[in-house]
Amino acid sequence: MKCSDRKDPLGGTGGIGERCCTGQSGCNWDGTLRNVVTEPIYVQKVYDAVLFNLQGLKTAPNTVFEPRLGCETNIVRIADIRCRKFFNPDNINDNCNLKIKPVTTLSGGQFVKNEDGCDYKVIGPDGTLSERLVWADTQFCDEEEQGTPVFGTQNIEISGAVEIEMDLVVTPCDSNCESMITLSTLVEIAPENNPLVLTNFFEICVPSVFDSAFLPRFTEFCNLDCVIRLATNSIQRDFCLDPRTGELSANLIISLCISCEKKIVVPVQLCVLSTGFTELIPEQPNICPSFPKLFPRQIDENSVGGGGGTGGGGGSCCKPRSQSTTTDDCNCN
Repeated sequence: MKCSDRKDPLGGTGGIGERCCTGQSGCNWDGTLRNVVTEPIYVQKVYDAVLFNLQGLKTAPNTVFEPRLGCETNIVRIADIRCRKFFNPDNINDNCNLKIKPVTTLSGGQFVKNEDGCDYKVIGPDGTLSERLVWADTQFCDEEEQGTPVFGTQNIEISGAVEIEMDLVVTPCDSNCESMITLSTLVEIAPENNPLVLTNFFEICVPSVFDSAFLPRFTEFCNLDCVIRLATNSIQRDFCLDPRTGELSANLIISLCISCEKKIVVPVQLCVLSTGFTELIPEQPNICPSFPKLFPRQIDENSVGGGGGTGGGGGSCCKPRSQSTTTDDCNCN
């Protein structure tokens, strides 16, 4: 089955503005520094990053829209036409899901491989194996106290389908009463075994691989937006309406607008100012007299109401080593 033969899994369109919301992070601050303390966090630091904007075109002649129009329906004008990525939430491996796969090779450096010859990947901030370790001879630039440039070739492979919706203003043949109807279709950009490929080149800076406990890590991610238009911007030339069946087909041009970012990241420890752990206010009414905590209390001398033993002299309690000192140990002056 082709992607253009697939139905919309979301069940059509409709306004959802009244169902939108704003997020609640739980990070409320009273505006004073009285309860602010210093805390160390173990995170990833971006050492260098590059951003690319790429463009591609896809022609879609004779694209059939659904549902079919009623017999002898007159098309007055196009009220709106839009395009978005197709994604089936019931099957992440659906061949029709729009996929953006960056394929990168390096010159002047290499990706670290395992015993099978495959790139060794580590877990990134997205929780998946999305980062690769980078090795380069950085000795010369280490002596200059600078980073080492690494050159790369990027191929962006695009496969899957996009969903197109078109709002038409129509009238019956025996009336001048206008009405709005929404038609939709799926257009395959390219099959997975023969993707659409966009190529460009880049340079990125790598820190020392010797003067560190960790190898630098390479990560990349992309996003795609699409813009749709009629091939010649004319209903008379680009629309074909079968008067017997009401089937509408159109000649379309799809513009693919792609943003890709590549980063070199390294693990670091930072000292940050904090007002403590975030605690959300429960929304459901309290029936139970008490509820368990989701995170432990901060037991250190900088915390408000903190306490606990020192962990020495045979005691059974302890104080975290990273949080039991003053702010000078974090170098937060």
